[in-house]
Amino acid sequence: GISTVYQEINLCLNLTVAENIMIGRAPQKFGSLDWKATNNKARQLLKELDVDIDVTQPLGSYSVAIQQMAAIARALDVSNTKILILDEPTSSLTTHETAQLFNVMRKLKEQGVAIIFITHFLDQVYEICDKITVLRNGALVGSYIPSELPRLELIAKMIGRILNELDDMSKHKLESSQNIKSDILLEAKGLGRSGFINPFDLELHAGEVGGLAGLLGSGRTEIAQLLFGVENPDIGSIKMDGKTIEDYSPLKSIDRGLALCPEDRKAEGIVGQLTVRENIILALQANRGWFKYLNTKTQNEIADKYIKLLSIATPNAEQLVKNLSGGNQQKVILARWLATNPQL
Repeated sequence: GISTVYQEINLCLNLTVAENIMIGRAPQKFGSLDWKATNNKARQLLKELDVDIDVTQPLGSYSVAIQQMAAIARALDVSNTKILILDEPTSSLTTHETAQLFNVMRKLKEQGVAIIFITHFLDQVYEICDKITVLRNGALVGSYIPSELPRLELIAKMIGRILNELDDMSKHKLESSQNIKSDILLEAKGLGRSGFINPFDLELHAGEVGGLAGLLGSGRTEIAQLLFGVENPDIGSIKMDGKTIEDYSPLKSIDRGLALCPEDRKAEGIVGQLTVRENIILALQANRGWFKYLNTKTQNEIADKYIKLLSIATPNAEQLVKNLSGGNQQKVILARWLATNPQL
């Protein structure tokens, strides 16, 4: 009676959407699979989540968000479910998709299904949860009623700080906005690539945090990939420190002081079979070249520095990165790029 949607998508990307949703419980007809009924059932489950796609296509041909919705649809199909565990189910979803999921969760609650909703989005906690249980470093901090727990107090319990310290952090954040410099670090004009991303203009200053907002498919990821050289533009221009960039590649971008933490951590970020240390020094070593090899002592010093700086939860630097939680894997990727001392 327990059904789970895992943080890491564990479906079969080579199978169709319908096969993934219905695997192990697909309807049969005359001793063989009833494909028509299977596809119709999958469409019905996705429709409840307001997802309209071709369920006969391979799941791997769709975005991470669609794959996540398929995993949710699969979990919702278990008719005898008494407990539904959702581990970070909204991490790749848009606001609209999240709202649809919440509607389904409310219906399940009315049917008597208990739901464990794991998330780091505090707005969603207060919107959908009847009770909040806070964990920190694997230990129980406490359980609370949302209406009786102010948001700042929740944050304090999550990170182990007192409210006065959080107030000081907020003041520091406001002061940091004064560090933005007038010099343009990166300037893109009419930059684009046919069939990939429409032309756009962008200016970034040193000391500035620029946000890219938009729905799935709006081009946020594509802009980042174009700036980093994963894809080469065929229109427009880009300048770094006032100099026009002519040659585009990730290696050249690293030389210029650019770093890219990718959207898909598993496919484009971590190297699961390597250790935390090896993952952290990967970009720095690639930039130096193998003729300037980082000795083991230096590697350990760099790894230990960023493990402490980012509070990466790992037994040691020699732990395989695939054994870490998703959040700590993300920290390892961030550490990898911080080690290159990037400008952007």
